[in-house]
Amino acid sequence: MSFVRGLVCRECARPYPAEALHACEWCFGPLEVLYDYEAVAAATSREAVAAGPHSIWRYGPLLPTEAVGAVSLGAGFTPLVRADRLAAELGLGEVWIKNDALNPTGSFKDRVVSVALSRARELGFKVAACASTGNLANSVAAHAARAGMRSVVCIPADLEPAKVAASAVYGGLVVAVEGTYDEVNRLCGELAGEHPDWAFVNVNLRTYYAEGSRTLAFEVAEQLGWRAPDHVVVPVGSGSQLTRIARGFGELHAVGLLDEEPAVRVSGAQATGCSPVATAFAAGAETITPVRPRTVAKSIAIGDPADGVYALDVVRRSGGGFGSVTDEEIVEGIRLLARTEGIFTETAGGVTVASLAQLAASGVVRPDERVVAYVTGNGLKTLDALAAPPPGTSPARLGGTGRAADRPAWGPSEDPGVGPSVTIPPTVAAFEAAVSALEEIRP
Repeated sequence: MSFVRGLVCRECARPYPAEALHACEWCFGPLEVLYDYEAVAAATSREAVAAGPHSIWRYGPLLPTEAVGAVSLGAGFTPLVRADRLAAELGLGEVWIKNDALNPTGSFKDRVVSVALSRARELGFKVAACASTGNLANSVAAHAARAGMRSVVCIPADLEPAKVAASAVYGGLVVAVEGTYDEVNRLCGELAGEHPDWAFVNVNLRTYYAEGSRTLAFEVAEQLGWRAPDHVVVPVGSGSQLTRIARGFGELHAVGLLDEEPAVRVSGAQATGCSPVATAFAAGAETITPVRPRTVAKSIAIGDPADGVYALDVVRRSGGGFGSVTDEEIVEGIRLLARTEGIFTETAGGVTVASLAQLAASGVVRPDERVVAYVTGNGLKTLDALAAPPPGTSPARLGGTGRAADRPAWGPSEDPGVGPSVTIPPTVAAFEAAVSALEEIRP
């Protein structure tokens, strides 16, 4: 059974029912799920968790939807790898890599999507949608196919070709938008109003979607023998993953799964070409100044992060720090992890490893700490980065071979292997016209 008491505003604490809501109608603050922790504690134990499925659903009482009948591809229970050779190179003691590249579609997004679409189906939604920098689009398309739902995913037009193909293969609609992720996200915010019967997992279902990231804390604690680490390093795009990991460790103590109240230091990792939270941290600022992304780490290239201020607060309160690393350092981070530990990560993981090295060199991460670094995606998704393309260039997309100027404003892809896809300007009218055109040619 679900132990959700309702939703609550993170700013003014106003309560709401557990419906498809994501923002407070009074102060416009984000909503989050409120649990009955006493009931959870009575219904779970370490033994019950160990007897559960080898997926995120072993923590069912701490998730906002029923585990029975969940939309699942088996996300979670990924390896926690002791990284002694990496630690030696960085002058650290005990380092672990949480390798979420081994999820079903190759990234941690399978955790959040499994939760979001399980709740969406409970609420009666039939269409799964999202704004994505790639990994989320892959996961939404795959989970929608598993659930028998229609999917519509919106992505920036300059996305890595591998991620585009890995979304279209599931048979849903792929809409590429000429603009940054932030422009794609704003478009999807408008579309959620136009299509209230669509489950935009990171818009109107965001409250539930974000809860899946907490399982990254639950698993690490369990895999460490029900102990919390001393320090974690987390890549930051929207900032949601970092805040939920921090919250997750505390919840384990609240329900009796951790004996001692954890004091985990939390550090963030961003690419210098898109580092609004790291910049605010370094400047001692209380607000986040949006930026226009310019980095090979596209999966975390969010210039106006929705949870940025909350991530900033978590890092400061916990005594952590922020890494900000160049594209060259990101690629070196990918290579460093591969040659020391045999783990091939995408560019976001390169940001994590390079930031870990930076934070270790500056003394923020100490040799006497048990450190967990989160690697959240598979390296096969971002092979272009290893070819070192100049920042700002646009790779082939949606079956095309030229730059954006060589293609029409929008039109169905000419590559039959890509599937139903178009490229559009970031307007609702263009989106509706594109979807109508795609529906006509949809197999």
